[in-house]
Amino acid sequence: MTGVLAVAGGTASGKSTLAEALSLECPDTVALIHLDDYYVPAHDPLRGVWTVSASGHSILDWNHPGSIDETAVTDAIDAALLRPGVLLVVVEGLFALTLPSVVRRAAWRVYVDTPDDIRLARKILRKIEAQRQDPLLSLRNYLQTGRDRHAAHVAPSRAAADLVVDGTASEAEMLAAVMPLIGPALAPAAPPRAPGVCAATRTPGVPALAL
Repeated sequence: MTGVLAVAGGTASGKSTLAEALSLECPDTVALIHLDDYYVPAHDPLRGVWTVSASGHSILDWNHPGSIDETAVTDAIDAALLRPGVLLVVVEGLFALTLPSVVRRAAWRVYVDTPDDIRLARKILRKIEAQRQDPLLSLRNYLQTGRDRHAAHVAPSRAAADLVVDGTASEAEMLAAVMPLIGPALAPAAPPRAPGVCAATRTPGVPALAL
């Protein structure tokens, strides 16, 4: 039976890296859903939660769960669960352990925990590299709303996780930490290391905390 893995964490914590690594490890049996793809339209001021950015413009609040189209997320998960060959649906995003529709469907819940200073540094570097954004704007937005939104809507969801993974670990270490949790779902009737089956072993010393 197909199961759902919810992967949450703060901005730039490493949750997308982990989710994509799982998808690449088992491309034929894992369906990946990014909550970032399901924000309400930014041109529709009647939907979502809006805020004023550090630049003084009214913008959709990307750091608030109320800006996610939860109905669209639900439809995407349910469709993925019915896809032939799919054994695991991975839902990753800031609010993967916050949105009720995701939490209700999740058989396993993972939180990627990364110190705030590292997350902020990663985000600023990403904004500079991908968008050429002035780091001053990123810092002001973080101080104005980003920090408080994380504390209110993301950080508390850590308590709902079955497993907390160290977001400063390598991709391989994070992947190895999660595989024992979801391994049985990926190989429900197969012997260990059978052809085409993802290995479900844990590397000694992986920095993960089982809750």
